Amino acid sequence: MIKLKGVVASGGIAIAKAFLLGKEELSIPKRKIFHEDVSREIYRLEEALIETRREISTLQKKISEDLGFDHAKIFEAHLLILEDRVLIEDIIQQIKNKKVNAEFAFSQSIKKYIDTLLKINDEYLRERVVDIEDVARRVMRKFLKQEEKKIQDLKEKVIIVAHDLSPSQTATLPKENILGFITDVGGRTSHTAIIARSLGIPAVVGLEIATQNIAPDDKLIIDGIEGTVIARPTDKVLRDYQRKSAKIAVIKEAIHIPKAKARTIDKREIVVSANIELPEELALAHEFGADGIGLYRTEYIFLGKKELPSEEEQYKAYLSVAKKIKPASVILRTIDIGGDKFLSQPQVPVEMSPFLGWRAIRFCLARPEVFKVQLRAILRASAEGNVKVMFPMISSVEELREAKKLIEECKRELKKEGLAFDEKISIGIMIEVPSAALTADVLAKESDFFSIGTNDLIQYSLAVDRANEKVAYLYDPAHPAVLRLIKSVIENAHKNNIWVGMCGEMAGEPLFALLLLGFGLDEFSMPPPFIPKIKELIRSVNFKDTQALALKAVDFSTSREVEKFLQEELRRFLKDDYERICMA
Repeated sequence: MIKLKGVVASGGIAIAKAFLLGKEELSIPKRKIFHEDVSREIYRLEEALIETRREISTLQKKISEDLGFDHAKIFEAHLLILEDRVLIEDIIQQIKNKKVNAEFAFSQSIKKYIDTLLKINDEYLRERVVDIEDVARRVMRKFLKQEEKKIQDLKEKVIIVAHDLSPSQTATLPKENILGFITDVGGRTSHTAIIARSLGIPAVVGLEIATQNIAPDDKLIIDGIEGTVIARPTDKVLRDYQRKSAKIAVIKEAIHIPKAKARTIDKREIVVSANIELPEELALAHEFGADGIGLYRTEYIFLGKKELPSEEEQYKAYLSVAKKIKPASVILRTIDIGGDKFLSQPQVPVEMSPFLGWRAIRFCLARPEVFKVQLRAILRASAEGNVKVMFPMISSVEELREAKKLIEECKRELKKEGLAFDEKISIGIMIEVPSAALTADVLAKESDFFSIGTNDLIQYSLAVDRANEKVAYLYDPAHPAVLRLIKSVIENAHKNNIWVGMCGEMAGEPLFALLLLGFGLDEFSMPPPFIPKIKELIRSVNFKDTQALALKAVDFSTSREVEKFLQEELRRFLKDDYERICMA
């Protein structure tokens, strides 16, 4: 029996045979060509690119139908690679100058492109490289007239084992025959992990040596609760996990979708909202009982486009959400470009440390001509009466004041043009940078609300790149420093009479939701499927009891002590409801 420890990407338990998905090795021929052959090779290049574009567009349409429009958008970056004129011109020049066949010229240009990215010391770029390699393999198969190895043709239930999986591969996994996946690399907040959670497939990533230690057809157990993978289990271990898996299945069936408000036993009412990226996700928010939209990530209107979206295009998207969620409210976060998201426009450079660089509010304030178009669209949508605006990655009161100044400019412009908007639109900020958390008392005086973004706050506070599997184990929501920062932010907000929400992953985890409730958090915002269990948790406890728990939790010295204490208290609070709420 082999037991490996990794990072939970998606919860649950899976038991099945291993299916090893190796990197496809394609043999690329090199041929010398004559001058008269150049035109033919350029034609072959164009033909391969067109066929690949058609293939990806078809796949994109299928994913949109199966999983939704948001997941289909991952292919926009693939299509843009195929239209990259710098890359295409480099290939053509190799064909002309070096007199080599199109597929060899293509392979050399792609290798040069990837090598340039890999020289930038940023683990985050791994996802970008995987996507480029994926597109390159598709094009090369067109040159070589080879069919893709179809995972979709599997006839039995398996667990995928791979060194890495691109988001596009994850999105195309045939859910009916794939019970889970494990990878050597990756972190809990990667796009692949997010897609896995949306598919409901148990997944553990960052195992480092899984592909070296697991053989084809090995019996595997994925424990997506503990973050472990067991290969070739003993009969006893297998029986134990089969019982555990059956129990979880019963629990999932039992949990209901609460449409009522989340109100503690002692009558404290909490708002439980949804995080969304696209208007198409509103149906999910309604289905799972969201009280509103706590985070609408507007940057997804900008990504994967050759041109910046117009004011009218943005206005229609924002208005659509506002109308459909009414009378509940929607919080529109202004564009958070950079970090793990790129604009396709050439004016936005690739950076050495994108998470610390020219992104979010920094990008917006440096490009007011782009920012004001979005602010005008948001203000126009606010005429519906239920729109709030929120600025990401605020690190100082000066940035907040500058952003608010631009809003006032836009208001004056709209008035002159006779266009309606909400004069008293609420303006909030994301607390995701330590400097903002430590000056929350100052920022609260000039904000209408806070929303704590724990994903970034944790990585910035602990100096951990959350996309780097080598340090993923240090990304720790239970770290005493993180908890004290969150507690302080909430206290300072309340002292200044503003409310506080949270839209990071912690808000959707029962273990931390209990603590956050005790800290006094006013709004929990999360992916829609997590809403039912958090509502049930809130409705099962007394607020005063959670306050006492929170006071004790911040006195521990280590995260391990914090987690042990919270786990024990969660079981004590929920009693017979623990498994029904926490394991669903």
